[in-house]
Amino acid sequence: MNNFNGLNLNLGVLPLLSDAKSRSISAENLTGEKGCGGMSREGTGAHYARDLGLGWKISPSLLIGPGKTITLADISGPGAIQSLWFTSDAGRDFILRIYWDQQIQPSVECPLPDFFALPWATFVQINSLPVAVNPRGGLNMFWSMPFRQHCRMTLQNLHPADAKTVFFQINYTLTEIPEQAAYFHAQFRRVNPLGYGDVYTILDNVRGQGHYVGTSMGWGIHNNGWWGEGEIKFYLDGDREFPTICGTGTEDYFGGAWNFEQPKGQYGVFSTPYLGLTQVITPDGLYKSQQRFGMYRWHIMDPIRFKQDLRVTIQALGWANRLWDEPRYLPLQDDIASTAFWYQAEPHAPFGRDFTIADVEVI
Repeated sequence: MNNFNGLNLNLGVLPLLSDAKSRSISAENLTGEKGCGGMSREGTGAHYARDLGLGWKISPSLLIGPGKTITLADISGPGAIQSLWFTSDAGRDFILRIYWDQQIQPSVECPLPDFFALPWATFVQINSLPVAVNPRGGLNMFWSMPFRQHCRMTLQNLHPADAKTVFFQINYTLTEIPEQAAYFHAQFRRVNPLGYGDVYTILDNVRGQGHYVGTSMGWGIHNNGWWGEGEIKFYLDGDREFPTICGTGTEDYFGGAWNFEQPKGQYGVFSTPYLGLTQVITPDGLYKSQQRFGMYRWHIMDPIRFKQDLRVTIQALGWANRLWDEPRYLPLQDDIASTAFWYQAEPHAPFGRDFTIADVEVI
């Protein structure tokens, strides 16, 4: 019996042999069973392959009816999801959910683009370590997602009238999972507009032991001027009024500085392995109204560890230097959406919401 379980992959362990079993689910093999790929006799490509016969791209995608939910994966463990690929004609009206080990509540619940750090209705290239978005709309994810008994993944079409098409590939391994391995979680939130003087909550009501591994945010500005003075705060293990970890500014948390302004008079977009400012929409120019931004920060080398509970907030804070003689901070009432990524032991606290089109629509 080989002792290497095929997980925690890097260049150093790639030569090691393992008894882990490689499997994959797509519209051409919905069960992931060995030797069952490409056997479809009907599907979205059947008309185009009518002269070619069995095995010639009969079912490359699935059609999801309006308001319907389909099961993408139903896998018996132990094992781990190792990569995901999606593309679709839908936007935020697709809601992805993942359930681990027969849990009734999903551990992942998020609009499909936001899960891949794309909060606005445009595709941009992302070159990060766990998430890559490639032309034109290829969504790739490489977070390790172990499970012990079962994995169920669903996709819901929130659109009330239109059927939507999805292409997907779920690559996973069947192998033994270490006792200390936690479960992957992701939760979407959005507030539009944020109340004056309110603090935006990225994540709360997390109970148990785990570690926070990432944030992706969509930030829509309803004011003129610079918007990113707000501090992110991590409240750990009983913190109440004041957090254990406090940032210095929004652009600082996402790895930039001095308003992301580079070159002078422009926002400087960037995408790196761990952080990025990838979506910049400024229809009226720098610091004018209706700015929209997409950002991500992955805590891969610096996870935020907690033993009992976790709450994460960020302030919406800009400058009000044109309203008074002396500059001062201005609490903002922006359109803010976020997806929090973390690992924790199950069971987790319910997320406590049902998505509607109004929750996710891009205005």
